[in-house]
Amino acid sequence: MDPIISIYLWCLVMGAVVGLLAGLLGIGGGLIMVPALVYLFTHELGLSLDFAMPMAIATSLSTIIFTGFSASLTHSKLGNLNRFVLFYSGLGIAIGAIIGAQLASVIPGEWLKKLFAVLVLLIVVYMLFGKRVESKNQVNKINLSAVGAGTGVLSALMGIGGGAILVPALVWYRVNIRQAIGCSSFCGLVIAFFGSLSFVQAGWGHNELPQWSFGYVYLPATAGIVTLSMLTATIGAKLGQKLDTHILKKIFAGFLILVSLRMLLG
Repeated sequence: MDPIISIYLWCLVMGAVVGLLAGLLGIGGGLIMVPALVYLFTHELGLSLDFAMPMAIATSLSTIIFTGFSASLTHSKLGNLNRFVLFYSGLGIAIGAIIGAQLASVIPGEWLKKLFAVLVLLIVVYMLFGKRVESKNQVNKINLSAVGAGTGVLSALMGIGGGAILVPALVWYRVNIRQAIGCSSFCGLVIAFFGSLSFVQAGWGHNELPQWSFGYVYLPATAGIVTLSMLTATIGAKLGQKLDTHILKKIFAGFLILVSLRMLLG
């Protein structure tokens, strides 16, 4: 089978799974997409890790543009978007996402893979044991921009929307949890947009990249993931109202630990 068609079909399946888990557990798909895309790009396209890793991260970010837009519209209708928090955290995130994407494009593939795995493990530890706590400090322009910049850099390095980082940080600064989640959805769109653009620029003109690459973004994979993920996210959200998601989150966290260890150990 043609590698392009094979990747598109595998990404259809991945998109269905990612969307379902995102809707069911509220977990960004990048944690699953990046390792899966690295595998596809190295085995189906024969790419070296130095190209497969940034391509996987860039492609993952490109899909979040679509899911982030959909989630942002929903939170806007629910009144969960605080303009002050959005503006200053979004400003920091845009700058951080550009920096993170540029860093990811120059870090050797093996180092980037291990960095991704370590950061995933830290997120999993927080998922399992972290508690939402508040400080005595309230948000201001400076700390919002700083939190946004840090979230943008890490998210662009990992190919994720950043909710696992941004929501706890905003809650720490005493932002209402619903507004924190709404802001995270919108900022995920900002991360994805600016991060993807930066990856496109960084990968532009690389002759080693395969056909249908837009910079480091691999368009057939983006199309495959987006096709079903937005549909299954809606199904997952409805299922989440009926099922005990706490047990499912622990199972999913265990799966992510195995994926991370596999990436660390090569």
